[in-house]
Amino acid sequence: MADNLPSEFDVIVIGTEASVNSISGLPESITAAACSRSGQRVLHVDSRSYYGGNWASFSFSGLLSWLKEYQENSDIVNENPAWQEHILENEEAIALSRKDKTIQHVEVFCYASQDLHEDVEETGALQKNHASVTSVNPTEGEHSAYLPSEDESSSTVSCQMPTEQTPNSDLESSLEINDVEATGEEEKRCDDKTCVKSASEEETSENVLTTEDTTLQPRKNRITYSQIIKEGRRFNIDLVSKLLYSRGLLIDLLIKSNVSRYAEFKNITRILAFREGRVEQVPCSRADVFNSKQLTMVEKRMLMKFLTFCMEYEKHPDEYKAYEEITFSEYLKTQKLTPNLQYFLLHSIAMTSETASNTIDGLKAAKNFLHCLGRYGNTPFLFPLYGQGELPQCFCRMCAVFGGIYCLRHSVQCLVVDKESRKCKAVIDQFGQRIISKHFLVEDSYFSENTCSHVQYRQISRSVLITDRSVLKADSDQQISILTVPAVETGTFAVRVIELCSSTMTCMKGTYLVHLTCTSSKTAREDLEPVVQKLFTPYTETEIENEEDEKPRLLWALYFNMRDSSDVSRNSYNDLPSNIYVCSGPDCGLGNDNAVKQAETLFQQICPNEDFCPPPPNPEDIVIDGDSLQSEASESSFIPEANSETPKESRSLGNPELSSQ
Repeated sequence: MADNLPSEFDVIVIGTEASVNSISGLPESITAAACSRSGQRVLHVDSRSYYGGNWASFSFSGLLSWLKEYQENSDIVNENPAWQEHILENEEAIALSRKDKTIQHVEVFCYASQDLHEDVEETGALQKNHASVTSVNPTEGEHSAYLPSEDESSSTVSCQMPTEQTPNSDLESSLEINDVEATGEEEKRCDDKTCVKSASEEETSENVLTTEDTTLQPRKNRITYSQIIKEGRRFNIDLVSKLLYSRGLLIDLLIKSNVSRYAEFKNITRILAFREGRVEQVPCSRADVFNSKQLTMVEKRMLMKFLTFCMEYEKHPDEYKAYEEITFSEYLKTQKLTPNLQYFLLHSIAMTSETASNTIDGLKAAKNFLHCLGRYGNTPFLFPLYGQGELPQCFCRMCAVFGGIYCLRHSVQCLVVDKESRKCKAVIDQFGQRIISKHFLVEDSYFSENTCSHVQYRQISRSVLITDRSVLKADSDQQISILTVPAVETGTFAVRVIELCSSTMTCMKGTYLVHLTCTSSKTAREDLEPVVQKLFTPYTETEIENEEDEKPRLLWALYFNMRDSSDVSRNSYNDLPSNIYVCSGPDCGLGNDNAVKQAETLFQQICPNEDFCPPPPNPEDIVIDGDSLQSEASESSFIPEANSETPKESRSLGNPELSSQ
């Protein structure tokens, strides 16, 4: 492939390296799309075979393959670099790392029945693979805290990954809010056996139900591990768990650039709270407040009055000026609100904690929440079908449409710097090819320890769970929920829980995919397992007498820590030339505003005074060179018709507000 690559570009984007397999994350993908749209020649290279970096989504077997890659990555030994012979006397090189240290402390637990048989394989798998299963004592599986060293992954699997990621290739040209039921989706297949910590000692071998036999399951809601493997293509598991604010920067950018045509979305249906040991729904819209049975009539009036104030708090500075220096939690106590209302406002509407935000920050967060209500539904949030990993792919597609070149499974060995000008002038790839460029976007994890020796990183604690039912039963089993569990101990952080149903195309029917996220204070398991134990119970073969009162059963769990480089200053990196731009990985926030702001800042540095991701031209307005003389007459009669179509296209975005965007 190196022979076919052009030798000169305007912008080279280097994605997340260090794995044998992704085109980079959301900020890099947006920046690449914006540069390509403005006429820059863009090359986007990555050593992986999938899109998204640490923003990616995987099927079940694909996720296990990803874990396997990180274990193998920890064993990489940097060999004598062959690229040194390509460096000239008036040049120096910035070596790039082959190891990715952004993921640490990986632990996997399987609680579902281990009824694996050697003939079990993922439905639609192209080929069959084999791996080994490791089962441990139940006590060890549930209570031992295996903490690997910084470069290790603890429990992993070996799987085969095909080239395609999701079926979302030809979606409608709109920001479409969908209520479709989950249908069979594609992905990768996992090996017949996995290396996991199991909560069950027994490993029985039995024939796995075929597609025709699934209606003959002996017990209701009995989900086995082999079923999860067979239905693995229905899972799309995000490495980073986020939602889109309906009036956030990313939604605005999707609409403005018309990238929304490449994705579909669903509303988050419920805002939940965890209080006094139980989960309950939070009323947030006007209709919800007045229909709520949890609030007294007095509380309803108090809540509506305070929410109205939050929407226009800037107009009433006398109401909060005296409280600017105290926390939002303390401010709420001064507003004659009941403890019930204070809890809802703090944890479920402002989505902060007792100590994290001052009064102004809390009021801003509450206003943003309320401002986003009603645009697409009764909650402020949207979720992309097939997972967060669809979003980088959408912008990669836009970049490619305008001439960007993508090269997966293609690593870059070093950056070449001119000693005299102190500018980066080229990269050298794995084949020794020198590719010249004016600007270079590099994801943080690509830099070596020498470059990052003064960088201080934060960590994000993440957990992914597969469960058999929702944390709060409702009339419909297709609920998408967000829940904030407050911190209990000093020095720990609130945990954000996002529960996804099968109609989001992220899990198989009859299961839920649950994401837990918080800022790290310890390892991911130590941070998140207490919350998991409050909300779920490990799967057991024994019959449940009273299913109404029983917690959801935990079938499978993954814990890992992810690096948060979002707040790292560029000055922290050693001796970077001015035309090398650093992109951070995902942050811990719920929304995507940080990624969009970063992408726009980088774009303006590369292309000053250019419009950031303007709308693409209408096909009717594009005139191919050489055709103008032949079709002058037809064009003059065609233009009014094209103009008359424009309002229809605007309305096709599926929201009455969007025609004015």
